[in-house]
Amino acid sequence: MGQTGRRGEGAGPFTTRLTWALPEGGTAVWESRPARKRGTLSVRAAGASEGRVRRADPVSLVRLGRLNSLAAVAFCVGGLLFALGAGFAQFGPGDSTTSASIYFAGGLFFNTGGYASLLQVINAPHRADHGALTASAWKWWSYEPYRIDWLSALVLFAGTLVFGVNLLDSFLRGLTVQETNRLIWAPDMIGCALFLISGHLAFGEICHGWPWPWPCLHARSLGWWIVAINQLGSWLFLVSALAAFTRPATGSPVGTGIANWGTLAGALCFAVGGILQYFERPAGAATHS
Repeated sequence: MGQTGRRGEGAGPFTTRLTWALPEGGTAVWESRPARKRGTLSVRAAGASEGRVRRADPVSLVRLGRLNSLAAVAFCVGGLLFALGAGFAQFGPGDSTTSASIYFAGGLFFNTGGYASLLQVINAPHRADHGALTASAWKWWSYEPYRIDWLSALVLFAGTLVFGVNLLDSFLRGLTVQETNRLIWAPDMIGCALFLISGHLAFGEICHGWPWPWPCLHARSLGWWIVAINQLGSWLFLVSALAAFTRPATGSPVGTGIANWGTLAGALCFAVGGILQYFERPAGAATHS
């Protein structure tokens, strides 16, 4: 346990799991994702072979449950709208404004889901030395770069905002090839990169270490599957963005069909991830809400 009776584990400088001795004897184990998603930590009494789950206070459970539901629904609806927009782009009558409008609506839901995820991190219950999770005052913003979950959520939210720039610029008409690539394609690529970075940080949180070259396959909890499916969606978005690059020589995208299908498949991944995320919440959250 070390001189302070604590043993920390994590990815690089980030602590994602902490084990410490309790004043009355026994140990407590805090893990970043279960604490902020379900409001739980594990406590094992002295001499006991197994630990028991200790839940946060009711205020924290209500907060986490509501924010988790908001983020889950937002990402699910946003993903379905993106898939619908891609379907219109691929099979519709060729009206780009319709697809752009649907994409923009989906982007607003992604913005909402990203900020709700950040709020859930900011307002997660704090651990106490006596082995409990307690609520703090409600906050709309915080600066906690030493937390991997905060960084992951912040980068994800930033990615949704950058995608918003891409979606707004897609309404512009009469752009040159260079302007199209600078105003529409470049923000799309940046947004994809931010989504992938956020997912990598999320895997680091779950795996308690950097998942390279493959994520920790031994830790396939519900949270693991949510991160994995969303990360797959991010890679598909990246493929779509690469295919949407407008070639200066021809003035046409590299692969319109690949771009549409990549967006559709990636969006469905986020919709499925949103559905799964709805169930990664504090036990009894529905009754507290």
